[in-house]
Amino acid sequence: MDFAVLLEYSWVLIVLIVLEGLLAADNAVVLAVMVKHLDPKRRKRALFYGLLGAFVFRMIAILLLVFLVQWWWMQALGAIYLFYVSISHLIKIRQGQSEEEDLEKMEKKQKGSGFWMTVFKVELADIAFAIDSILAAAAIALALPEIGGDFFGVNAGQYTVMLIGGLIGVIIMRFFATWFVEILQQKPGLEVAAFVIVGWVGVKLAVLTLAHDQIGVIPHEFPHSTTWKLIFWAVMVVVILIGWFSSKNTDGHGGKRVESNY
Repeated sequence: MDFAVLLEYSWVLIVLIVLEGLLAADNAVVLAVMVKHLDPKRRKRALFYGLLGAFVFRMIAILLLVFLVQWWWMQALGAIYLFYVSISHLIKIRQGQSEEEDLEKMEKKQKGSGFWMTVFKVELADIAFAIDSILAAAAIALALPEIGGDFFGVNAGQYTVMLIGGLIGVIIMRFFATWFVEILQQKPGLEVAAFVIVGWVGVKLAVLTLAHDQIGVIPHEFPHSTTWKLIFWAVMVVVILIGWFSSKNTDGHGGKRVESNY
């Protein structure tokens, strides 16, 4: 394998770890609030089912993406969805709607739910999280150089990155969610950066759509060009750096988030 290609794949995996970590921290907090009203024993069971669902739905999403990403209109819908996720969260932050209030409202709604209804709601949340995670991974992976053979119409190397991206999200939710939550507490600007990046990844998916052979609005080679790759990664790095350095350091105990329970 060419060293430059190996370096690009390695860089993408590092970026996916960071992005999946930031998204998984939010996901873990939401799931923790959803099961908080249960007693400790049933809470642990509900979280186990939640993690199992997160794994299963991500695998289903990856398998479906193998077929769906081959259709330009599915890529377009994916870009629109990522724009929606990004803009809706950024508007909340811009309007000063505190996450504490959102979590408190969610907790009150959950208090009347029994165990299985709570599990059902957790699984519905898992589906939404899986779509976010896999679409982001797919948008980044599809512009990578092709290596290996063909896997049901998708390049094997690109598919492997999608698979790893999905698994990273589950692993982080299980083992590293608390650590990422603490980082977001100390550097709240990273949460804004994460959802800006989600929107920017949506732009990348839109570029792939516009370059599709059946659309042809922009040249087919452009998403794979060095110019576009430099622009994409430069913007992503700048967004992360702004999110990091624009955050005021806190002691991590400002009360913004609840314990993740993971």
